[in-house]
Amino acid sequence: MNPKKIYIIGPAWPLRGGIAATDELLCTALINAGHSVEIISYSLQYPSFLFPGTSQFDKTRPSPAGIKIRTMINSLNPFNWMGVGRAIRNEKPDFVIIRFWIPFLGPALGTIARRIWKNGHTKVISLVDNAIPHEKRVGDSAFSRYFMKSCDGFLAMSKSVERDIESFGTKKPIEFSEHPLYTSFGEAIGQSEARKQLALDENGKYLLFFGLIRKYKGLDLLLEALADPRLKERNIQLIIAGEYYEDPEYYTTLIAQNGLADRVKLHTKYIPDSEVKLYFSACDLVTLTYHTATQSGVAAVAMNFDKPSLVTNVGGLSEIIEHGRSGYVVAPDKTIIADSIVDYFDHNRSSSFIEATRIIKKKFSWETMVRAVETIYERTLAGKN
Repeated sequence: MNPKKIYIIGPAWPLRGGIAATDELLCTALINAGHSVEIISYSLQYPSFLFPGTSQFDKTRPSPAGIKIRTMINSLNPFNWMGVGRAIRNEKPDFVIIRFWIPFLGPALGTIARRIWKNGHTKVISLVDNAIPHEKRVGDSAFSRYFMKSCDGFLAMSKSVERDIESFGTKKPIEFSEHPLYTSFGEAIGQSEARKQLALDENGKYLLFFGLIRKYKGLDLLLEALADPRLKERNIQLIIAGEYYEDPEYYTTLIAQNGLADRVKLHTKYIPDSEVKLYFSACDLVTLTYHTATQSGVAAVAMNFDKPSLVTNVGGLSEIIEHGRSGYVVAPDKTIIADSIVDYFDHNRSSSFIEATRIIKKKFSWETMVRAVETIYERTLAGKN
């Protein structure tokens, strides 16, 4: 494809989180492919009721090199939406890629997209993380539908999300490309050194739950599995690394009731980018015992660090793990989860699973995502579904 002028509309530095990180990585990958790319980010991303964490910003990480980021969008101000849309319309990029992951942003992003459309040149493509949210609220369907009607085409990073987009009845083209690896957290370090820095037992057996603590992510299910007598006999321990996005009492009560206090290592805070590698380097097995899911950035981080994962068979999680080869895909059942954890440690699966992960992860590249972006743009030009 000839070089194109592309805008990515989505969060970026100094906003924190996985979506911001992938926007920056996608921007870099498109620039490396010869395109002219910049990011249009948010001055206000969420109101406080949608963001129970400590801060929406991570000022500990430096601005990403080689990327132009414009902080423009206020998610609560309709006059701002129209102004941003007009500004992009007048600059006439060949296409924009709008990140969509929560219906709340549907009115803002749909309005911006409709203003962009008016130049008769720019195509609007959405990279959809969630078409249907994990935690539903009144108005979700209407907000999502309003936004989707403003798009010329869609990118999905799991077959589950692709099906969700189709459920809205769209006739616009949809392109599928797996969630690429997170390559922005540095290189893995030795397990012993990582455990030393985290004050963990060098010879321990550690599971890792990583990321925001929200009900749909199934930490409760993992804690119930950890209480299995077989895991207790083997002194298998759990590192919880991430910030509570709900009342922690529910989880602390589960830990106390199941006698897990001495086997659960609580690092319940926001984990800055510079520390991510410590947790993935220190653990033996990454555990994603979600109740519901689309795709998971955590699984992409684990794969980047060559760590096997145990995932529940919900949403698109099963699409990236080969059961019994690079990890486990299991029912969201505490006993079945415990069965797999016992199997992993008793049969020393680490070496073979790591080797398989190294082979499998080659297809989760940013070059593959770039090709998908270029393909969906060409399909929108051709009007092909």
